[in-house]
Amino acid sequence: MGGRDYSIVSLSPEHIRGMAEIERLCFSTPWTEEMLAGELTNPHAVYAVALNHVRVLGYAGMHAVVDEGYITNVAVHPDARRQGIGNALVQTLVGYGRDTGLAFLTLEARAGNREAITLYTSCGFEEAGRRSGYYEEPKEDAVLMTLWLKERHA
Repeated sequence: MGGRDYSIVSLSPEHIRGMAEIERLCFSTPWTEEMLAGELTNPHAVYAVALNHVRVLGYAGMHAVVDEGYITNVAVHPDARRQGIGNALVQTLVGYGRDTGLAFLTLEARAGNREAITLYTSCGFEEAGRRSGYYEEPKEDAVLMTLWLKERHA
């Protein structure tokens, strides 16, 4: 999957530095290069990286365990936003989930991050609940969102 000025590829070691830069630009408590590099050897980690030649424009990651997918991070460099990169990254993880038989994907978003919530909603995620005071710096609730990939049974 790709776009006009970028392609979506799987995570490899040369992407870590660019991902860490985006983490620092996007999050108040960013993952370090060491934390991101640890995902390279995590057997449950699945990462999609948006590249413009060799520059990391954004990435999305999740942990897939049994039939559940937990999206850990989605981030796009501030100067690369509004190009459909976030949507392409999330849709890549959704496609992976469908292809591998995951029952659902879940994630948390800051309650005040309307852009992220709009993105996830446009990808089919629905609000499933809230975690009060989940985020620090600043303190904020998390909106729990879920996308069911398989029919739920009562």
